[in-house]
Amino acid sequence: MTRDPRVDDYIAKAAPFAQPILSHVRALLHAALPEAEETINWGMPHFMVGGKNVVGLAAFKAHASIVIHHEGRSGAEDGKGGMGTLGKLTSLADLPDDAGLIARFQAGHANLAKPKPRRAAKPELPVPAAFAAALDAAPAARATFDAFAPSHRREYVEWIAEAKREETQAKRVAQAVEWLAEGRKRNWKYENC
Repeated sequence: MTRDPRVDDYIAKAAPFAQPILSHVRALLHAALPEAEETINWGMPHFMVGGKNVVGLAAFKAHASIVIHHEGRSGAEDGKGGMGTLGKLTSLADLPDDAGLIARFQAGHANLAKPKPRRAAKPELPVPAAFAAALDAAPAARATFDAFAPSHRREYVEWIAEAKREETQAKRVAQAVEWLAEGRKRNWKYENC
């Protein structure tokens, strides 16, 4: 692991009580994750593997914090308060033993490597009859609608189906057919903003 001079600067500018904590944890990270890269994210040192955050360090006026990403809990939940997995750290004595901390860093990296489960695709919504008839009467609009990804078709169908009054639904159907004939997505106004 190469050292990032910005991390050196961050540690040097930290409060005197925080410097030994940050330096010690940095050394443990070098031992635990030799393939990690040092960088500054969100204004504080982070150790990344494959472009993903594994561990972050922070120093505040009265405490330091360690964030082990992908552990899924925070010090505040443990009653220790503060940002980060280990709560508010004010001295080296507040840290868990080195072997335990190294194991947690490596487990955070292992959790990062696990593939995320894919969500099941949402089922297609039935196209309201009035909208289907209007699409059948406008071949260009029908071709655009059929070529859209399911999510874009869903946006149009939901927008039309949620209309409470028939007049509102008829206006939305006419507007949708016009936009579709021009090849526009439902929320085209907000693209490139």
